[in-house]
Amino acid sequence: MKARTNYYDGTIPWLRTQEVTFNEIWSTECTISEEGLKNSAAKWIPENCVIVAISGATAARCAINKIPLTTNQHCCNIDVDPSLALYRYVFHWISSKYLDLKSKGRGAREDITAQIVSEYPICLPSLAEQQRIVNILDHFDALCSNISDGISVEILARQKQYEYYRDKLLAFN
Repeated sequence: MKARTNYYDGTIPWLRTQEVTFNEIWSTECTISEEGLKNSAAKWIPENCVIVAISGATAARCAINKIPLTTNQHCCNIDVDPSLALYRYVFHWISSKYLDLKSKGRGAREDITAQIVSEYPICLPSLAEQQRIVNILDHFDALCSNISDGISVEILARQKQYEYYRDKLLAFN
């Protein structure tokens, strides 16, 4: 598609696999035109899908699209049924299984396939338990991603640890 310059720089967000980095996608680096969409393998997906890259160096990395966008055949797009699973839970599950999923790659580029992704087992506890897990993991991710919040929480934890050991060391009873 890249040889067709009239397919690019349109208004349609187009996700490339190098942007799939265990993250939320709020915008894309590239856009395509209506003509590019009609004449390529690109397809629209709704927001809040779990996107799994399936080719080469990016294989098995995942992301969540927070906007409707287009992808090509190098992405496996999972539109999660909310009556069965929370999309954020599925994202965390697949993220945690990255190395195992990647190990299923074949060929010189170690590609995985959409079939491998769609058949990959996902443990699905109740929706309430999924929400509990998502809340914990999202909170942890936020602390790790936001350095100012993460540092203050870490400092507080170290202060409590210091006080605990100080009191233990100075308890002469």
